[in-house]
Amino acid sequence: MTSLTAPLVICGVLSAIVGLGAVPLLRALKAGQIIREDGPKSHLKKTGTPTMGGAFFVPVAVIMSVILSGFHPNAIAVAALTTAYAGIGFADDWEIIRRRSNKGISPRTKMGLQIAFAAAFCLWMMASGQVSTDVRLPFGVVLPLGFMFWGLAGFTLVAESNATNLTDGVDGLAGGTVAVALLGMGQLAAVNGHPELMVFSACLSGACLGFLAHNRNPAKVFMGDTGSLALGGALAAVGLMTNSLFALLIISGLFFWETLSVIIQVSYFKITKKADGVGQRFFKMSPYHNHLELSGWTETQIVGWFYAVNGMLALLALTVR
Repeated sequence: MTSLTAPLVICGVLSAIVGLGAVPLLRALKAGQIIREDGPKSHLKKTGTPTMGGAFFVPVAVIMSVILSGFHPNAIAVAALTTAYAGIGFADDWEIIRRRSNKGISPRTKMGLQIAFAAAFCLWMMASGQVSTDVRLPFGVVLPLGFMFWGLAGFTLVAESNATNLTDGVDGLAGGTVAVALLGMGQLAAVNGHPELMVFSACLSGACLGFLAHNRNPAKVFMGDTGSLALGGALAAVGLMTNSLFALLIISGLFFWETLSVIIQVSYFKITKKADGVGQRFFKMSPYHNHLELSGWTETQIVGWFYAVNGMLALLALTVR
């Protein structure tokens, strides 16, 4: 654990310190969050809280992971993918701030960029020749996918980045849950012979924890899409590079459920829609953390339980890997 601890602590401290200057700067630049009107009414008081926090903690993790890994090509590649997804998020956040509305870049453009960068990363993995197209399952079962693996890989990168994006809706929620998930992936990377990706995971986990010094309830800054898209892309990239897709699925259980809750909500609304265009809702609101909030849970209760569940999922993934 010593090798995990050092980059974790270094990036945690650096991220917290950089945030001391970055948060006032974002506030001065009037980079305030626009709260969606159809969200929980309790969130309206957060209007104007600086966003784009990912612009300061993601670079800390990316730069330090490359340095601490000794400029290992794998760490550089995963750091590049993370930076690319952060760039997509930054463009989206910037448009929201510029237009003073909830609409950033178009969903088609956003998805197109995610797919393009995912394809580029898959091409790099092909060229590197390090990644097996066999997926390891529990109890020694191996699923040979051949060329179909690359379709799964691209889907994983895009889906994971959007899943963490949906989870970012309560103070401290995405930062803490992803920090736990990254620690689990870092341990798996070490076990699977990728110390450079263990360092990367620990650096990004630490940066998330440093960010929480400013994002814990009540949040002084939000990570925005700049942070949430980058975190999901990073998790997926590490999972792919270490051939730990099944473990990644377990570790990402909460993010998967958040995404599934949105799919259920939208599908149920369409199925029950009447002639007047009004349908019924399966949840009070989606993603699921909003349903819990409207059911009377406080933000700190939601965050605490999500942290605990994610910790158990990480331990489970390490057990059944």
